[in-house]
Amino acid sequence: MMSAEPIDTIVIGGGLHGLSAALHLARAGRRVVVLERSWVGRHASGASAAGVRTLNRHPAEIPISLEAMDMWSNIEAIVGDHCGFHANGQILVAEHPRHVPVLEQRLASTQAAGYRHEELIDRAELLRLVPAISPHCTAALVARQDGAADPHRTLQAFRRSAEAAGVVINEGFGVTAVERCGSDWRVSTGQRDFVAPTIVNAAGAWAGRIAAMIGDDIPLGHKASMMIVTERVAPLLKPVTSVVGRPLSFKQSDQGTLVIGGGLQGRADIDRQKSFVNFAELAKAARAATDLFPSVGTVRIVRTWTGMEAKTDDYLPIVGASPVASGVFHAFGFSGHGFQLVPVVGAILADLIVHGATTRSIERLSADRFLRRRAAE
Repeated sequence: MMSAEPIDTIVIGGGLHGLSAALHLARAGRRVVVLERSWVGRHASGASAAGVRTLNRHPAEIPISLEAMDMWSNIEAIVGDHCGFHANGQILVAEHPRHVPVLEQRLASTQAAGYRHEELIDRAELLRLVPAISPHCTAALVARQDGAADPHRTLQAFRRSAEAAGVVINEGFGVTAVERCGSDWRVSTGQRDFVAPTIVNAAGAWAGRIAAMIGDDIPLGHKASMMIVTERVAPLLKPVTSVVGRPLSFKQSDQGTLVIGGGLQGRADIDRQKSFVNFAELAKAARAATDLFPSVGTVRIVRTWTGMEAKTDDYLPIVGASPVASGVFHAFGFSGHGFQLVPVVGAILADLIVHGATTRSIERLSADRFLRRRAAE
């Protein structure tokens, strides 16, 4: 059975990127349906550490990341809520003198490209910004406008805004097939079929399977990034802190809990939609946290978790039109660093679908790069 109401765009995937695309399209006057096989934010979006980071971005992402930061500074005007965002900065620490050249080289490359959002600071300024950090730390790269948000509050805000704009969200609607239907696309689910001229593939760890349904053979792996959250402690730090050469992302939430990650990987079972924590591996992040912040050594861990997400070979996302299927647009493969890009990626997809082009710099994020690579092999 097909849907009764006419639809302009079907968004496959109810994570933050799917919701952002749906929101921007609906505000541009499009009739949008979101299909989510589980529930909104079930996987990567709900398990995110919610870093809002321009710091240490790949050069291909810097232009849209900087625009996204402008959007985050104005996020309440976009989605009616501040999303728990605080611009307390993000810091990449050089523990020892041998790590400082890594920061110097990074700064030189970004400044040579014309960017000024990163700044190299010495030990004195580092200790001023993060008094609790171990005094053996030598220097740091800082992006003072960066910060972090609340992932669940962000999900709620984007969902509310999308629905208020007219988006229809269908949870429990897993996509089983995508096929041409004249000039449109028919998307089949266990409940019913949906037909529309355009599709957004924002299916996260399962996006490669959706892409294959429309003829895009895109190599895609997956990640199962792990996190730790502790009991509440007195105010300890404001900037989100990472470190050269070690797995660590360390921040304190509004509630006082410490959230510790760093990209360490658990195990994901894509078919069963389940992921599993590897505690021996996760201990590396705990060790890095206690080495940099000795005062947290006795703080108790409350829970750990991991979430499934897509990973590309080059760790850059795929954002843009399908190379082979007209009317299909991809937004997946964010490889563990997609949260900050959410508002701008939705705007890019709306550009492409409504206007047929975008002025934003996404050339290096095209799926074409994988097809070109295969052709050369």
